[in-house]
Amino acid sequence: MQDSAGTGMAASVGPCASIPADHMDFIRQVLDRVGDKWSMLIIAVLEGGPMRYTELQRQIPGISQRMLTHTLRHLTEDGLISRTAYAEVPPRVEYALVPLGGGLNEIVKQLIGWAADHHDEIRANRSRSGTTASSARS
Repeated sequence: MQDSAGTGMAASVGPCASIPADHMDFIRQVLDRVGDKWSMLIIAVLEGGPMRYTELQRQIPGISQRMLTHTLRHLTEDGLISRTAYAEVPPRVEYALVPLGGGLNEIVKQLIGWAADHHDEIRANRSRSGTTASSARS
């Protein structure tokens, strides 16, 4: 029997108990992907309908071109968004939520709303404990 960090043992209680041990690694990967801050913001922004790359970049302050490209590629690979290239001059590419990604939208909006609602409280707690945003990421 392996420990819970290995792949041979399922959790005996809690939310992971119903998930087969051989699925856990993949589930962690999916949660890593959809729980990423940029993925959540892209999913939330695309709720309004298809958008071009530059529109997305304007709607998501602080995201670099590299990170936007990287995140869009991963969300497309996972089937959460679609990428449609139009044969026009100049070329036009649009990104849109597909039903699978749309199912995440309400959850994502709730998480973003929760973070916004508790911004001041969390900032004050970090200030009291001496934690900064950059040290909280590591």
